[in-house]
Amino acid sequence: MSGRLYVIGTGPGNPAQTTPEALAAVADATEFFGYGPYLDRLTLRADQIRHASDNREELDRAKAALQRAATGANVCVVSGGDPGVFAMAAAVCEAIDHGPEEWCAIDLVVVPGITAMLAVAARIGAPLGHDFCAISLSDNLKPWPIIESRLRAVAEAGFVIALYNPISKARPWQLGAAFEILRAILPADTPVIFGRAAGRPDERMAVARLADAEASQADMATCVIIGSAETRVIARKGRADLVYTPRFIREDAK
Repeated sequence: MSGRLYVIGTGPGNPAQTTPEALAAVADATEFFGYGPYLDRLTLRADQIRHASDNREELDRAKAALQRAATGANVCVVSGGDPGVFAMAAAVCEAIDHGPEEWCAIDLVVVPGITAMLAVAARIGAPLGHDFCAISLSDNLKPWPIIESRLRAVAEAGFVIALYNPISKARPWQLGAAFEILRAILPADTPVIFGRAAGRPDERMAVARLADAEASQADMATCVIIGSAETRVIARKGRADLVYTPRFIREDAK
């Protein structure tokens, strides 16, 4: 007998940005596995059980959830944002890939959500209006030289870049290093968006020129979006600036 395993994202943090499909999964599940602050975003019934764990225990959390689902329980693994973007869906799939055969029989439902770069982009205009990519600056799961080579490649190719996990107490230098790499490729006036806690009461949005951007403007609750050479800023009197990337790219653009 096997149960069902939902993998959901709560969105960037504003309850209104948790999708109806994710809320339906929460209503159906009986046990919840996730990082404590993400579980705190849910309103659970008395009969629903929380299993909170540290943010760096993704694979162990996935295995524990699969073990419960294999017994017939309806289980929910909870991420922030979208569960498939630097979040728990990949950990669950990895656990299934290397786990017992019975885990392949579990009814797995990955529910799409709203990820941080989408929430930040919506607050500031349309910086993701043309080709873009997302890169995590955390080197916990990949070497820093790979991150460096990817930053150079996408900047030279003309992508807008959304940076996740830009800075932490353990990694205070990497965002500054990323800016230095990009300054050697992109124009000095390329817009850099610092979007912190989009949609939450402590939201903070700021736009800087790449030449002036400082790593101290970000923390782990910040998604940093770096424009391409095509990205534009529209100054609006009495209102916040709009940042957008045009839908049409010049033939001579990189």
